[in-house]
Amino acid sequence: MFSVSGMRDFTLFSLPHIVTLIIFFITCCIMVFFRKKLRSYQSNIKWTLFSILIVCELSLHVWLILTKEWEVGDLPLQVCSLSTFLALYLFLKTSQKGFNLLFFIGLLPAILAMVTPDLIYQFPHFRFIRYFLQHAAIPISVLYFILFEDYRVPRKSILFSFITLNIIAVPIFFLNHLLGTNFFFLASPSETKTLLSYFGSGIMYYINLEIVGLIVFFITYIPMGILQKVENKSVRGE
Repeated sequence: MFSVSGMRDFTLFSLPHIVTLIIFFITCCIMVFFRKKLRSYQSNIKWTLFSILIVCELSLHVWLILTKEWEVGDLPLQVCSLSTFLALYLFLKTSQKGFNLLFFIGLLPAILAMVTPDLIYQFPHFRFIRYFLQHAAIPISVLYFILFEDYRVPRKSILFSFITLNIIAVPIFFLNHLLGTNFFFLASPSETKTLLSYFGSGIMYYINLEIVGLIVFFITYIPMGILQKVENKSVRGE
């Protein structure tokens, strides 16, 4: 379960992968459809998610260090780590701007990362469990903030959050060149087969990253826009 060389046979859409995705989507549905009944457990949900995110982030580095696999490319500077730190911050302190960015980088991107994971270890390896736990906890945290803490995202935040992410990506880009790393996957696609594998190479890779990133932001906002329209109509109806 904790071996470096064992269980390195992850297969896309294998039974463990599909079951994991199903469990994730069922959990999301339960949160949405039973949100009123779950309000009495809000504190439990909040601190459970908080704990999962911290344990997942820290345990990875502990495992890497103990197995002597840790290297500079394992610094927590990927988008999922940024989403994790944003979620942890929001569990402790209210921040509308922080949530706006988390909403766009922590909802659909994390789900896509579970559909085509950058992973080589199969269930029940520690890396498999940690990867899916963390990537599931991020969008579930976003749902928590929407359902239980009443965060909403204005339409203008689509462009603002996209620009903010690009500003963050600039020093990451140069850090990759300095350290020979691949944070934010700005140097190249992931080593395993993911959606990024179809983005091409060279300048086209970055152009496709920008185009697809902006499209993802717009798609992510659609349910939020619908939710706010429904709520506004309900308020006017009263």
